[in-house]
Amino acid sequence: MIPRDRKCQFNQQLIPDYARRTDDLETTIITLYRKGITTREIADLIEKLYGHHYSPATGSNITEAVQTQVQTFHNRPLSERYVVIFMDATYLNVRWDSVAKEPLHVLLEITPEGNREVLDYALHPTESAANYEEMLANLKTRSVKQVLLFASDGLQGMRDAVKRHFPEAEHQQCRVHLSRTVSRYIRQKDRKAVLGDLKKIYQAADAEKARKELESFLEKYKDTYPRLHKVFDQAEPSLFQFYKFPEPIRCSLYTTNLIERNNKGLKHTAKVKEQFPNEDSLDRCACCYYSDTNRKYADRAQRGFLKASAELLQMFDPDPQPPDEQSESN
Repeated sequence: MIPRDRKCQFNQQLIPDYARRTDDLETTIITLYRKGITTREIADLIEKLYGHHYSPATGSNITEAVQTQVQTFHNRPLSERYVVIFMDATYLNVRWDSVAKEPLHVLLEITPEGNREVLDYALHPTESAANYEEMLANLKTRSVKQVLLFASDGLQGMRDAVKRHFPEAEHQQCRVHLSRTVSRYIRQKDRKAVLGDLKKIYQAADAEKARKELESFLEKYKDTYPRLHKVFDQAEPSLFQFYKFPEPIRCSLYTTNLIERNNKGLKHTAKVKEQFPNEDSLDRCACCYYSDTNRKYADRAQRGFLKASAELLQMFDPDPQPPDEQSESN
């Protein structure tokens, strides 16, 4: 509200005369949007703070400036080598004809120095290994040549998808997801004992001892829960690949907890919006969140990686062939 000014000497300082908005105000709106506040709530806040009406549509037009950042995020050049890339999806509400939960597929990496970063993300109607495979193919166009390990949940076909694009890489199935699968096959009264025995397998000193622990585990429960054999037979090629890496970082490799915590933060931010009106809106929100996360962890090293950095660097091929050439030679 502008006060009376009989001498016509008042000049408000927030918004210049005849200007509908300022660069500073646009920056404020974008910052609020990045924090998960809806465009309608932003319009209400701006009107209360500045005494100037901003419709939700105007706020939406300003926040579309984030779209340039989205394109930059999806097309930025990447490093040639990563120790591990975690693959996981988180489900978010998107409105098309009706509101439905759709999986946002996410790739998060750790470098030999222990720095982590969200490489990319993509929204698809359903979660599948084929969607991740498309994302892996895109990584190769952005300079990625070597990845020592890919870690994921038990989604069928993930190991084959990895091997088609990075044949020299290993694939590790998440121990926590495996435990959840096992728990579906056992009675409630036996879960504590069975899962306790399963945990001992991953506490073994090396892969050989872990396999012996697994044999003892299956032998112990073969009569009570015979279907457990099938669970481990399906997971076998990806059970103990983390033992090929230095001991200080193994606890970071045999689960996907790192990326799941990261995605949980996005869901918490998205909860403010309740639902996204379209895919572009979700894309902008995810880009803002993951960009902030990448900046937050840019100078932090994941536990154990600094101690193992020299050993990890020796595990890379000093003169790698592009993954496509590796596939042809094999």
